[in-house]
Amino acid sequence: MSDPTEANGTTGAAEAESGQTAGGGAAARHVRVVLVDDHRMFRTGVQAEIGQTEQTGVEVVGEAADVDQAVTVITATRPEVVLLDVHLPGGGGVEVLRRCAPLMADAEQPVRFLALSVSDAAEDVIGVIRGGARGYVTKTITGTDLVDSIFRVQEGDAVFSPRLAGFVLDAFASTDAPPVDEDLDRLTQREREVLRLIARGYAYKEIAKQLFISVKTVESHVSAVLRKLQLSNRHELTRWATARRLV
Repeated sequence: MSDPTEANGTTGAAEAESGQTAGGGAAARHVRVVLVDDHRMFRTGVQAEIGQTEQTGVEVVGEAADVDQAVTVITATRPEVVLLDVHLPGGGGVEVLRRCAPLMADAEQPVRFLALSVSDAAEDVIGVIRGGARGYVTKTITGTDLVDSIFRVQEGDAVFSPRLAGFVLDAFASTDAPPVDEDLDRLTQREREVLRLIARGYAYKEIAKQLFISVKTVESHVSAVLRKLQLSNRHELTRWATARRLV
């Protein structure tokens, strides 16, 4: 099959207008994507799942593991869609969005962002949407649905996992800004994630497995959370998180 960009004259125009290629099939979709996630194994898995360009139409043109890498790669490659994790070293997905705001605002070649995260917390969803992301899906999504979501975002649609859409509707239906929680703001994105899992009753080993970090790292995060919130143990931490509806 010839490349559609090589077609010319009336035949090429007719094919473009009808959405058909010379072979009679549907015109091939194509989207350039950058993967931003601090877990290399997860990036590798996503690449294997969606990056078979001939089958999916998705071309992965770059990867990044933290905020600085993400901004550099996105600026250099100018993808059409960025799959963005919420919790990243260097300031999180919100910081990537802030620093890439000029690229999102480009009228001719906008870079659009789709959050892809393990977190289903309302504050994470609302934070990246306020930052400019076009959608938010969780890592339980299937490869087929993720590909579909990427193309929808490329076309300008807003895409959410079903349960998460309600968070956004509720947040933007209110004219009042959400109250600032100074205690919560002291925590990093990763510390909030560990806090939420601790409050849900997960053991350290379970948290380590879910977040792809070591048990020692989990312990360090818990110690930091207890210190910042001036709490003594995980039971007090659970009560604190429950009172703020973080569980």
